[in-house]
Amino acid sequence: MSAFVTTAELEAYTGVSYTGADIVRVETLLPLVSDLIRSEGKRVGVNVDAKMESDEAYASVVKMVTCDVMVRVMRQSMTGDPLTQESQSGLGYSWSGTYTIPGGGAAMSLMNNEKKLLGFRRQRYGVMELWEGCTGSQ
Repeated sequence: MSAFVTTAELEAYTGVSYTGADIVRVETLLPLVSDLIRSEGKRVGVNVDAKMESDEAYASVVKMVTCDVMVRVMRQSMTGDPLTQESQSGLGYSWSGTYTIPGGGAAMSLMNNEKKLLGFRRQRYGVMELWEGCTGSQ
């Protein structure tokens, strides 16, 4: 299956021109992010490709979400210090740090608001009768 967004569309969306190793990384990750969206849709019973063909606005939303996930993934450094946040204390000898996960990790996932935009999360409604069949005390 093909990617939902081309490299040129991603560059236009982000305003960044990718070169060298970044362009290879973008071209490798775009089909993976697209397949991530397809698999999430399949999990909840939404055929993303068919819906994109029938609804132009939905296709634009899918492209926007694909670009947003790509921006998160590309923002993570693949080299250098894996710490994204570090905290130190003085005489209490305390240290804490937050590590990034190389290769995407949590960045390569759909956030709840993105799932709502794609129609993968809907409010559920209904009633379950707790005392069905109970005739009461006799």
